[in-house]
Amino acid sequence: MRWVAGVDEAGVGPLAGPVVAAAVILRRCVRIDGLDDSKRLSAKKRLIVAEQIKQSALGFAVGRADVMEIDHLNVLHAAWLAMQRAVAALAPAPTQVLVDGQYTPVFPCPARAIVRGDATVAEIMAASILAKVARDEEMCEWDGVYPQYGFAVHKGYGTARHLAALREFGPCPLHRNSFAPVRAAVQEEDDT
Repeated sequence: MRWVAGVDEAGVGPLAGPVVAAAVILRRCVRIDGLDDSKRLSAKKRLIVAEQIKQSALGFAVGRADVMEIDHLNVLHAAWLAMQRAVAALAPAPTQVLVDGQYTPVFPCPARAIVRGDATVAEIMAASILAKVARDEEMCEWDGVYPQYGFAVHKGYGTARHLAALREFGPCPLHRNSFAPVRAAVQEEDDT
């Protein structure tokens, strides 16, 4: 059998939280309504489509790289690690991997990078949605631990509200110290 897995990540750009990747093998005979690049779907629509993907996919898995790994490796290599973890957890094991972007990490099977794959390849679109939903859910959970930052609203991205909270409260353990705005907040905190 030939099983093609689509892989995509969510969370490369934020100042806080993990990078989350998903890997999805779709059944050829099943059509998923609303399948699209996760960025083009509302949060409500993503949840609906994510449930359809989970119910109809041949296989799916999620992998993540935490903040310490992001700071240690850099965000690109941490994203690749999350992708590798997602593919490793996938059952059945894929015979080919299609990754959104220009580059691909090493997988135990042939892989190909596809620029804008999250807008053109069904398997990658599905992975994009599952990764985004999983990361958003995790950031909402972290909001309960660190409510002063507003993670449930901005999901760790560098919004004006988040930057203001970072200046007021300094970084928490969820913040990426290797990112310039977080380093600046740490420096500001050290200077006071």
